[in-house]
Amino acid sequence: MTEKQSFFRRRKKPIIILAVLLAVGALVMGNLRSKREKSVRVTVEKAAKQDLTSIVSASGEIKPKKNINISAQVPGRIIKIGVIEGQEVKTGDFLLKLDSTQYEANADRDQNFIRAANADLIQAEARLQRDKNSYDRQQKLFEEGVISKEQVEGAQAQYDVSVAQTNAIRFQIKQAEASLKSTLDNLAKTTYSSPIDGVITSLRVEEGEVAIIGTMNNPGTVLLTIADLSVMEVEVEVDETDVVGVQMAQTAKVRVDALPETVFTGQVTEIGSSALQQSTGVAATQESKDFKVVVTLDDPSHKLKPGLSASADIVVAERKQALAVPISALVLRDKPQADPKAPAGAKEEEGVFLVENDRVKFAPVVKGITGGMMIEIVSGLQEGQSLVTGPYASLRELKDGVLIKTETKKDEPVK
Repeated sequence: MTEKQSFFRRRKKPIIILAVLLAVGALVMGNLRSKREKSVRVTVEKAAKQDLTSIVSASGEIKPKKNINISAQVPGRIIKIGVIEGQEVKTGDFLLKLDSTQYEANADRDQNFIRAANADLIQAEARLQRDKNSYDRQQKLFEEGVISKEQVEGAQAQYDVSVAQTNAIRFQIKQAEASLKSTLDNLAKTTYSSPIDGVITSLRVEEGEVAIIGTMNNPGTVLLTIADLSVMEVEVEVDETDVVGVQMAQTAKVRVDALPETVFTGQVTEIGSSALQQSTGVAATQESKDFKVVVTLDDPSHKLKPGLSASADIVVAERKQALAVPISALVLRDKPQADPKAPAGAKEEEGVFLVENDRVKFAPVVKGITGGMMIEIVSGLQEGQSLVTGPYASLRELKDGVLIKTETKKDEPVK
């Protein structure tokens, strides 16, 4: 072996040893770095298909579809009441009566006046005919030159007086007939009968009270209320953010607080076109607005009473075997490279954090309907993919590439 070969052999051993030491050091440093990287504890679930039902819930009260307030149409003292509260009535049944003495007297007066005026009219018309004949005869004699002009003018004046007197009597008769018609109409309004088949839900007066009619500033006396309980509704107040999804004929489940074990079904039959009036003032303008929605019950129970508190769950959308994830999995974050001039909403995107090899990656998604605690994912996700579902505090802090540690859900067995 030459000296040159011996030299290189001696130099080769330290190089190999150094390379081994460097490799071992790199491995040790990598392990140490990995151990020092802090993982985030999260819960993980898989995207799966399931049936979803989107529901709008609102509260309100039970009301009859037909509810009639019987108000006083003429003033008068109540002399007789023929029903009690809660009583069933048929169309035409007697309800109550006001004192009609004055109206009967007025009717007798008008009738007597008309009879007398008609007698006067007969005489006036006879006199009118006589004066007309006299005037016609005088006019003919004047044309023949038998009498003077003054005689003709006298006959005409008498005829004009008879015409005026007869017309005056006729006018008086028309006025008296109009007065009699009004009096008889008021007389009829002193007796009240039921306009529908129903139930007396409210009796607000007693015999001896004086009923008054309404004016511009006074609504008048409401005597009683009759409701047709064969068709019942629940009138609820729906938030403005939800009412856009409510449509006519959508089905609903109705629960009444007083009947907790019974669930009624119905359909949406009315949707308010304007927001309900709230309390006035600056604070009212800042509150969310509600809209009236009416659900007509399919088969109302006789136990239902107007005014009972109730709630309605209106089915606004349904999806069969939709790809769904928990609502808690959705997060909102700023878009990368978003245009700074864009509106605030355009700078953000909604999505989920997918799990790959114990690390997370943000994936934007397009949402569909919400059903309970689940939400439909229209695009951006595939069935079976694992994603972070919580806790909320961890979701807010997650970023792409973060190392995670999966927590076992309380309702799942520990593996």
